[in-house]
Amino acid sequence: MSIEQQTVGELSEGELLARIFPRLNPSSSVLLGPGDDAAVVAAPDGRTLISIDTQTQDQDFRLEWNNGYRTTGYDVGWKSAAQNLSDINAMGGTAVSLVVSLTMPPDTTVQWVEDFADGLTAGIVGLGAADCSVAGGDLGRGREIAVTVAVVGTMHGLPAVLRSGASPGDTLALAGTVGRAAAGLALLESTIPVGKLNAAQRALMDSQCRPQPPLAAGPLGARAGATAMMDVSDGLLRDGARLAEASGVALDFDPIALKALATPLEAASAPLGHDPMGWILGGGEDHGLLATFPANVQLPSGFTAIGSIQAVAEGQHSGVRIAGIPADTVGWDHFAD
Repeated sequence: MSIEQQTVGELSEGELLARIFPRLNPSSSVLLGPGDDAAVVAAPDGRTLISIDTQTQDQDFRLEWNNGYRTTGYDVGWKSAAQNLSDINAMGGTAVSLVVSLTMPPDTTVQWVEDFADGLTAGIVGLGAADCSVAGGDLGRGREIAVTVAVVGTMHGLPAVLRSGASPGDTLALAGTVGRAAAGLALLESTIPVGKLNAAQRALMDSQCRPQPPLAAGPLGARAGATAMMDVSDGLLRDGARLAEASGVALDFDPIALKALATPLEAASAPLGHDPMGWILGGGEDHGLLATFPANVQLPSGFTAIGSIQAVAEGQHSGVRIAGIPADTVGWDHFAD
């Protein structure tokens, strides 16, 4: 049997870990990494940001999509890094370490696991989280592949930027993108063979498989005086409504700014007959950064104004609007969808 066909069921846990550990990048913030009962991570700020996310086969990704694309371990590793690093970014912090729990069937190939470790490391490095590394984790056996990653971060002495700080008169801004991952998902689920996708369409598909959260934007936003920030993982309207509720305000999106965001999605919308605005408003998993800034603050590099924050009149509820008109909340819900 070739190395490429060897399965995890043919190795002991120690043998499999020995294939994984060399693929994980070290960092100075992890004082004791994989190999002991627990990791030791430096926390010079004295405070620790922590978040956790799970990806499950056939719920968050498919091993083979309708258009013929096969999800690689590298894809799942990269996405696991991206979605967790983005949560720390949304607080204005930087990530310092990850711990990873990987559950898989015994017929999973060792190559898939090695690719997963490579993708995890490549995501950390490629997205710019230079001070972060994998501190440890756990391996388990199950009926399907499931990956849970917990991330630890620091604020470097700054206060964390919450969802609850937006005020009427603030500028609503976006760093990164929205809608691209949703367009990519639509292509994955389509009947257009992956081999027939053009470069623009393939780039959209890659946005779903390997998201690009703007990790430099969170700390920049915090230093520039952002009043509220959050990761856009479940859709611009759904997540915007969460920020609005937390702050007790209304988010009013500028339709011209939204249209500009939709233009790059025409490579997928035209052949699929889909209105790209649906992906902009309801599509998640790009992990863009939604933020609010006082009106007199110059937006830091990477942020674009997409609306404003409005007061909520007595008797009205917080929520999202487009050009002053209340918008239906659409987006991803893990239990309703």
